[in-house]
Amino acid sequence: MADLDTDVRYIKGIGEQRAKALGKLGIHTLRDLITYFPRRYEDRTAIRSISSLSPDEPACVEAMVASPPTLSHVRKGMDLVKVRAVDASGVLDVTFFNQTWLKNSLRQGETYLFYGKADGTSLRRQMVSPVVEPVGRRELTGRIVPIYALTAGISRLVLSRSVRQGLDACADILPDALPDSVRQAHHLCRVEYAYENIHFPESPEALELARRRLAFEELFFFTIGLRRLRRRRDTVHVPPCQAVDMETFYRALPFSLTDAQRRCVEEAVADMRSGVPMNRLCQGDVGSGKTMVAAACIYFCVKNGRQAALMVPTEILARQHHTGLAPLLEGLGVRCALLTGSTPAKEKRSIVAQLADGALDLVIGTHALISEEVRYADLGLVVTDEQHRFGVVQRASLSAKGACPHVLVMSATPIPRTLALILYGDLEVSVIDQLPPGRQPVQTYAVPGSYHARVYAFLRKLVAQGRQAFIVCPQVSESDELPDERKAVTAYARVLQTEVFPDLRVTFVHGKMKPQEKDAVMSAFAGGQADILVSTTVIEVGVDVPNAAVMVVENAERFGLSQLHQLRGRVGRGAHQSYCILISDNRSEETRARLKVMTQTTDGFRIAEEDLRLRGPGDFFGARQHGLPGLRVADLGCDTKLLREAQEAADALLEQDPDLHAWPATAERVQMLFTQSADMMN
Repeated sequence: MADLDTDVRYIKGIGEQRAKALGKLGIHTLRDLITYFPRRYEDRTAIRSISSLSPDEPACVEAMVASPPTLSHVRKGMDLVKVRAVDASGVLDVTFFNQTWLKNSLRQGETYLFYGKADGTSLRRQMVSPVVEPVGRRELTGRIVPIYALTAGISRLVLSRSVRQGLDACADILPDALPDSVRQAHHLCRVEYAYENIHFPESPEALELARRRLAFEELFFFTIGLRRLRRRRDTVHVPPCQAVDMETFYRALPFSLTDAQRRCVEEAVADMRSGVPMNRLCQGDVGSGKTMVAAACIYFCVKNGRQAALMVPTEILARQHHTGLAPLLEGLGVRCALLTGSTPAKEKRSIVAQLADGALDLVIGTHALISEEVRYADLGLVVTDEQHRFGVVQRASLSAKGACPHVLVMSATPIPRTLALILYGDLEVSVIDQLPPGRQPVQTYAVPGSYHARVYAFLRKLVAQGRQAFIVCPQVSESDELPDERKAVTAYARVLQTEVFPDLRVTFVHGKMKPQEKDAVMSAFAGGQADILVSTTVIEVGVDVPNAAVMVVENAERFGLSQLHQLRGRVGRGAHQSYCILISDNRSEETRARLKVMTQTTDGFRIAEEDLRLRGPGDFFGARQHGLPGLRVADLGCDTKLLREAQEAADALLEQDPDLHAWPATAERVQMLFTQSADMMN
């Protein structure tokens, strides 16, 4: 009998080749397979007649193939299969692109279910590349269909059948780590029912029961883990730091810190003097000056005779921090170094040796800081920047390099204050709620696509004044395959370079590039070697280009408000007035309300609260925004009531049994969830 750690290649019906493709999705074991949850659902239960199909509204239609399918070769790489289908109400002309096998699999006189968007007249409708299957099969039509993130070699049907085989293989061995008393008290379904209906829902009601059960248990286990982390930290004692004259540091700055920055420094210093390891989140809006708070804490730590490490997610951000901080800190006697994956071997050996013997006080770098060969003489402070890119375990890996070092986490991601306690439940929270004086708010406008010509003219005007611009494209595909951001970005950049701005320097960057390629493009842009950078949200974090004065976001309705705010934060970093232009042709009331918020405020915390309010309970059949790393089902924007329930249940269980001696399965799941959280954010 299989267990949940069984390699998927040994699951009946999967085999070596399919297992290799599933591996690209991070699916290696039976557990990975059954917990690879759909990202959204489509309700395909309603069957419509051809004449009642509405334009641009996806629907299922049951129709008979009235004539043999025809195959035509339009050009190289473009084949069309055309077929005419009919029902009692009308005619449906269907065209399939590059699906030549349908020429022989669709048979005249047979009835099929077609799912897609229709256009044309009421007498003759048309569909392009709909989903099609014989009546009665009910795998892709006639039911609520789960939509999974896919990869090359794994279609929606293949993945769905693999999940079916996985659920069948573990039908009798699914462990229930949720204590039965908790499950019954909160009216939650059994684990077998939950997994079956999260993947193959019998009805909307069954799907909601399954989702509620799985969301509750995720929040329950996560709460227990955070509570135990905090308790463990509170029982550890370290030698308290001694007082340091911080005025020396403040006088060395070319500007004065805001009251909010000083308050955050004082809170961190108090932690480090308390005799208990600091574990603090410094949360501040884009441009609020978190880096200077970190620099002050580093100075305080080094003046206490200990070392500090600053870990960031990208090499370009590491270099920016080193360029900005090293001259300041070295002038105050702090010996600094930069360590990344591309540091030359000879230089790396030297840095590693100096860290080990205490000749260096501060090292700034990427994941290289937690590599096995790196040792510290006396690591006293760990600073991680952009916390949402690092997992709990990664943070712990760096902390493990020292004897219970102090930890300072920095994040520019606006989080509603009501949610910060769960997302960073093992941390104390400091908030920088002031911007440095003199920083001009970014002027923000929401416009329709018909404004493109005006937007381009505005960009040309700013570039003529010596400024630079970002243009961000969303991942545009809604097909079965993963969106190909590479094609979207390169194609748009090519059009801009050849047709719109032939006399300007247009470059592009996307997430499919190797890290060194991305860094090279961004560094060149930051150095003024390009006028316009076309990108996906890969530039959301860590690019500091003071000369960039305009951010254009195409299809802005596809982004969350907090993400739009992060993108807007890429401009307005210099002395020039900056602008953010949000382009969207979606005129729905919800989109207008969301984009209006962006034009009315630059307060990231207010934006985050508005995002939560506007999304309300959420629409589970639409796209969902996952708030918490490691949570695959729960949505903090929609599940705040469930979160409170789960927290109360977790606290009650820990009060009975703080070490979970009576609940070993619960303890195991808590450990597993935290490990997955780190893996998902690598």
